[in-house]
Amino acid sequence: MSRGRIQKALSGFYYVNTGTQLLQCRARGKFRKEGLSPLVGDWVEVQELPGGQGYVERIEPRKNQFARPAVANIDQLVIIASHAIPQTDPYLIDRVSAIAVLKGCEVLVCINKTDLDPADDLYEIYRSAGLPVLRVSAESGEGINQLTEAIDGKLSAFTGNSGVGKSSILNALDPEFHLQVGEVSQALGRGRHTTRHVELYHLGCGADVVDSPGFSSFDSDELNLELKQELPNTFPEFAPYLEHCRFTGCSHTKEKGCAVLEAVREGKVPKSRHESYLRLYEELKPLKEWEK
Repeated sequence: MSRGRIQKALSGFYYVNTGTQLLQCRARGKFRKEGLSPLVGDWVEVQELPGGQGYVERIEPRKNQFARPAVANIDQLVIIASHAIPQTDPYLIDRVSAIAVLKGCEVLVCINKTDLDPADDLYEIYRSAGLPVLRVSAESGEGINQLTEAIDGKLSAFTGNSGVGKSSILNALDPEFHLQVGEVSQALGRGRHTTRHVELYHLGCGADVVDSPGFSSFDSDELNLELKQELPNTFPEFAPYLEHCRFTGCSHTKEKGCAVLEAVREGKVPKSRHESYLRLYEELKPLKEWEK
């Protein structure tokens, strides 16, 4: 038996990195019976067979998992944004970061293309919210060293709306990658090429990364009852105010005596972050307890 991590899943095969070799494995049928599928990022035990083949025998308990992209044990979600073409809607960042916080992931907002637009407003929103935020340019190399430090020793998933430069950043982090860089369509303002499968890469700097599809993949699968119940706690900058609302069970949407709303009025909580909270609140509102 060998222990390793699933690096790639493709066409029913799981490619397990044991540290000394990459084994092409099938999963035992028992997982299907248990309703469990191996995921990229899983630590597993494998039975080795001749010719670099093997079987996944056991999946170790997970720290977290995402439905789409199908990954597990993510330490940090790096959300790539841009204020050049295409411009990232802050709501997309906030939606994904809320899901990440719920799942026990660290969040890093990484604003790319600062050689074209320094994105001062976007940077200030997340600096004020207390979320780690970096400005980088895959083109000029600005901020790439700081990003390398921020992902060192962690498994980070890179995500962002199409065309913001995920592949360009990964190439800048490790030139050995030569990942296909999506061309940005000027007419549409979005990328023409997207990553087709999820894969874990080990960078020369010592970090592990997952290049995953864009924001659209974080769809209704992740907007669940648990997120509805925990929503205020997924906005870390709300924390100092949550216990100070006049009424217990305050939804922090329009109540009198709401400490969060007061903090928004006073500029202590970024207005756009609270607007995203309201949009998420409305999206999650139809979910009922019995649908769990």
